[in-house]
Amino acid sequence: MNSLWVLLWWVVILVLGYWVYSRHVAKRIFEVNGARATPAKMYMDGVDFMPANKNVLFGFQLNSIAGAAPIIGPIVALQWGWLPALLWLGLGVFFIGWLHDFSSTMVSVRNDGDTFGAISYKLISPRARKILLTFVYFYLLLIAAAFGHVITSGISKNPALPFPMLVVIAVAFLVGHMIYKARVNILTTTVIAIAAIFVSLYLGTVWTISLSYTTVLICVLIFGYFSSILPVWRFIQPYNYASVYVVYFGIIAGVLGILIGAKPMTLPAFTDWSTGIGPLWPLLFLTIACGAISGWHSLVSSTATSRQIENEMDIRPVTAGAMFAEFTIAIIAVIVCATAFADRAAYVKQLSNPVGIFVGGLGGAITTLGLPESYAKVLAGAMIIILALTIVNLVFRFMKIASAELLGDAIGVAKNPHVATIVALVITYILVKTGTWLYVWVLFGGANQLMAALALLLTTLFLVQKAKNYKVAIYPMYFMYVTTVCGLFYTAFFKALPAALKGEKVFGNAFAAAVSVLLIICALILAYDGWKAFRKYKSEVVTGSAQAEKAAA
Repeated sequence: MNSLWVLLWWVVILVLGYWVYSRHVAKRIFEVNGARATPAKMYMDGVDFMPANKNVLFGFQLNSIAGAAPIIGPIVALQWGWLPALLWLGLGVFFIGWLHDFSSTMVSVRNDGDTFGAISYKLISPRARKILLTFVYFYLLLIAAAFGHVITSGISKNPALPFPMLVVIAVAFLVGHMIYKARVNILTTTVIAIAAIFVSLYLGTVWTISLSYTTVLICVLIFGYFSSILPVWRFIQPYNYASVYVVYFGIIAGVLGILIGAKPMTLPAFTDWSTGIGPLWPLLFLTIACGAISGWHSLVSSTATSRQIENEMDIRPVTAGAMFAEFTIAIIAVIVCATAFADRAAYVKQLSNPVGIFVGGLGGAITTLGLPESYAKVLAGAMIIILALTIVNLVFRFMKIASAELLGDAIGVAKNPHVATIVALVITYILVKTGTWLYVWVLFGGANQLMAALALLLTTLFLVQKAKNYKVAIYPMYFMYVTTVCGLFYTAFFKALPAALKGEKVFGNAFAAAVSVLLIICALILAYDGWKAFRKYKSEVVTGSAQAEKAAA
């Protein structure tokens, strides 16, 4: 099949999903109101609560939610064929993905910018808060390990990337200073940032730097440390804003390259129900997270974005808009990889280096625009590393917050941002060095999608409490919950644990399996408590309606 038909699928989902369905839900169910004061304005502190222009915040949201997952997930999932991947991406984002991101932000905004820990305390129970925070901490650990390897492997195997990445980091500090301290016009700041970054990409092809895996990993963790302790305006927000232009260019160049090249999808549309990684259900829905639906987005939306929203009317373009943009990245990844390989066996052999697969695929598509191959490949490599670093930008910050909320009252030092961050960094280093990446990735996917189910649970409770149509959230929640619990169980007991018993990376695989079991237990408890809360709110709504009818009569 010609790849242009895939672009048609992308257009249909984008138009109907964003401009029709999301607009209807935002207006009719959540009743978005631009006149309401947002937490960013009410509690502005210059650290976490900081009103941001919606264009800046869109870049922040896209870079923060995307990471490398909308690229890596589809690359791994192509083992089952490109058709299952495309169907799940389109239907997932249409019915679940954008709603999950939008509602996570709305629920937090309507609760004074509270995190999910505080919201679960209000909507479910005090016990639910502790269980959810425990779940979130270990879920974040799997994220940190999965993306830590992706970044480290990608940079250590591509000497053209270290120099541009250093420039991107330096530019982020410069942009933060120019916007918030020097008060330089944002257009001027943006032009300077874009010029510096794209020149550095060219220089990266000339000034190559070879670094070992361990060296890069340590540098990535240092990056995570400073991202965790610095104010949002100082580094995280300007990094995401400045670097997102590489992502924009990569998306546009990729789409144009696909249109011009019009290559056929040479990998099989469907291979088999079960591959080396496991059965299509439930593992496809864990392997492809970002691009369809991802629990990570709920943490970004409720912990960071909700505290920067300037106007409620900005929530849909920022959150739903960024989700459909991420869907676009995933579609590009499917096309450029499915058209770059004719042999499935050769493709599977390279899965240990998914960054290399994407660089070859997208780089080949971009060369159709007339750019030199060396520059096209460093651009593709920079795009995926920049996306992955945005996860590191936030994941240790979120782990620090979870530590303080979970253990701060009992262990005072857990509230120390430096101690909490360093502990998270050390555990991540151990898991990256001792675990099997493919199993960690699937376990991360399972935990990630289970986090999405829990976010949809909170949305359901919020809507039923407000006597709104909760069915838009509860049915997606059921699907995600059952699928992910089964996927985590399968990967833990049929993949990671058996590998550990065979002597294959014993500590890392056993630890990953144990984390998976812990997450399942936490999710079961939260589901039970959530069901009780749902019945309670449902009963209150029915009683309230009956009393209102009686009073009216």
